[in-house]
Amino acid sequence: MMSETCMREELIGVCRRLDGSGLIAATDGNVSCRLGDDRILITPSGARKGDLTPLDLVLIDLNNGSIIAGEGRASSEIRMHFLVYRRRADVRAVVHAHPPMLTAYTLAGMPFRADVLPEVWLTIGPVPTAPYATPTTEELASSISPLIEHHQAILLERHGSVTFGCNLKEACMRLEKLEHAAHTLLYSCLLAGKPPRPLPKAALKQLAALLAK
Repeated sequence: MMSETCMREELIGVCRRLDGSGLIAATDGNVSCRLGDDRILITPSGARKGDLTPLDLVLIDLNNGSIIAGEGRASSEIRMHFLVYRRRADVRAVVHAHPPMLTAYTLAGMPFRADVLPEVWLTIGPVPTAPYATPTTEELASSISPLIEHHQAILLERHGSVTFGCNLKEACMRLEKLEHAAHTLLYSCLLAGKPPRPLPKAALKQLAALLAK
């Protein structure tokens, strides 16, 4: 297992990557990772993620929510992170961002068709959209609650996305893959004048078999 110092540095690297890629802006978004089984590191509230340093991160007790280390307040959306970690022992990192194209899909009321692109279906699977919920409240956590156990990524209506991973790299890469795919789907719609067709059921079944291996 990576040391706390290494985990802090890796999380900061993800924050800077998100900021530099335009997947978050200003103080938007939040990132966390497990540190052992009962602690998480999370970005502080109200800070620009690209400006954070490793010591700015807040160390939280996953059992009772108390701050173990860190001077700032934990992200205001920590309830969502808590819910994911408590329901999914396999999840070691959570990335919540405001990717422009994915968010635009939710504003337009368009579902994200992960079953169109084999790379997305194979590495992430279906990507549902949770109904709108007020940011920073318990309502937001409740909105994704029915979707957590069977998905690796969820779009939040009018509020971006949340991706899970077995580590920070995977959670970040899933976000990047989805935003890239969203651009591809838009271009396809513009070129053809209609949404792209999903892969045949047999092809999706074959991809699912590959994923199971």
